[in-house]
Amino acid sequence: MRIVYIDQHYLPAGANLGGSRSLGFAQRLAGAGHEVHMIAGACAEPGAPERGIVEHFVPTRYSNHLGYGARIKAFGQFAVGAARVAARIPHDVVFASSTPLTVAIPGIYASRRRRSPMVFEVRDVWPEVPIAMGALRSPAARWAARWLEAQAYRHSSEIVALSPTMAESIRRRFPDARVTVIPNNCDLAEFADAEQAGQRLRAQTPWLGHRPMVLYAGTIGLANGVDYVVRMAERLAAIDPEIRVVVIGDGAKRDEVRALADRLGVLDRTFFLLPAVMRKDAVAWFGACDLALSTFLNLPALSANSPNKVFDALAAGRPIAVNNGGWVAELIARHDVGLVLEPDDPAGAAKAVAAFVRDPRACGTARDAARRLARERFDRDAHCQELERILARAAGVPAAC
Repeated sequence: MRIVYIDQHYLPAGANLGGSRSLGFAQRLAGAGHEVHMIAGACAEPGAPERGIVEHFVPTRYSNHLGYGARIKAFGQFAVGAARVAARIPHDVVFASSTPLTVAIPGIYASRRRRSPMVFEVRDVWPEVPIAMGALRSPAARWAARWLEAQAYRHSSEIVALSPTMAESIRRRFPDARVTVIPNNCDLAEFADAEQAGQRLRAQTPWLGHRPMVLYAGTIGLANGVDYVVRMAERLAAIDPEIRVVVIGDGAKRDEVRALADRLGVLDRTFFLLPAVMRKDAVAWFGACDLALSTFLNLPALSANSPNKVFDALAAGRPIAVNNGGWVAELIARHDVGLVLEPDDPAGAAKAVAAFVRDPRACGTARDAARRLARERFDRDAHCQELERILARAAGVPAAC
């Protein structure tokens, strides 16, 4: 198949910590013999022909530091540029991956111009999430977002949802939609050396050494509520001052997180705020941690998500703690993979975390469960084969797998 793959937030090989789903899928699709054109919103040089991916970068100024208005402008800029590029490329199927929802615009445009089918991937429940976050306040903006969502689903031959909750939401409102759940997943090859890399990192990091370590690695944005981690770290310092809490990443709230940690007296003592790292270095940090954290604001709309950091932790064979409900919390509780923390009680979270990381049996059980889940339910190779079947079904051609 000739596949046009549109993802505004695609990160090429060698990029800093971030989602590797699109890169991993594109590499595997290309490896299966398909022609993959990736259209992304980054200021970078096209390249990586050795991977079999043709990368088309639409220069777009975007970061988590931008305000809502600037983000919407960037989304529109990418949508227009990506539509022009996508329509020029001969293809058999368009695979448009949101967020943002505006990725549907170039997908629909290219699909109509080339009379090709579109498969739409839903990574967040839009527009519910931006509405809950206060990004879409006017009735007109909300109406426009819901209209675009409806157009995306109605023009899609197939829909891929990243969680069961997202799929249920789509099916309830669009009963004729053909929806398949392919959650975020685990690159087992990428994390094969995580344990050894983590040991080396510990040996090279004097303030860590053999101490217990809790890790948050990801975006430090408004939705992530990383101040919860800082307040938990303050309580942990009183309960067990040997435990290290590490936050790695960047985002709009990074400076506020640093200031809060400084004010609470834990910065560079028991709480360490590090810049975003490359993926290969993130593997070592996950391998070094005793417990990986995924936090969000206590908003129901955010409970449907499929956080990359959760699946990176599973791939590394590490326990996970989350502070919001939803399908991931249910997964953790059902399979004994870690902790489900109260969303508005960082002090209670500190007690639970301190007890957990000092309990070898609990940690060992959770590590074994994490490895088993990664291998049996969230293997990226198997998930990409499912995606290939969906794309082939939409294009009306036999799947290679």
